[in-house]
Amino acid sequence: PRLYKFTFNICSIINHCDQTNFSLNEHIEKTFEYFYNNEIITCIDHFQEEGYSQCHIYSYPYKWKVYNTITNNFRGGLFTNVTKVSLYDEHPFEREFFLRIAQSFPFMKELTINNRKAQNNKQLIKSNNDNQMLSIIEYPNLTRLDL
Repeated sequence: PRLYKFTFNICSIINHCDQTNFSLNEHIEKTFEYFYNNEIITCIDHFQEEGYSQCHIYSYPYKWKVYNTITNNFRGGLFTNVTKVSLYDEHPFEREFFLRIAQSFPFMKELTINNRKAQNNKQLIKSNNDNQMLSIIEYPNLTRLDL
């Protein structure tokens, strides 16, 4: 018998003191090129202030209920199983990022945000067309927010 589908969620941390040569998303994805029945998503984040990098590799669609340490590099997608999300980055989160999170996690109940950087574009309270106010980003199932 052959393995038809491989579902996985791998997150690794690389200390910058231990290694200075980091793989690119494309190199990691090439590792999985013979996984014909899988869509593989990779995301590599470098945290210079903290001195480490994070590599997150998972099969899509994502089957888990928790998605941790989402950064500004998050590509989006639809994650209907996820109910608990945590966000972290050394760079500010902007409105478009929070909109992408709301669209990607429609059943999110818990959200943790860890970011010490102020938004760059918070003065833009009006949209560019017709001076209309920007719509409020809604998280209809959210019951817990940790800042």
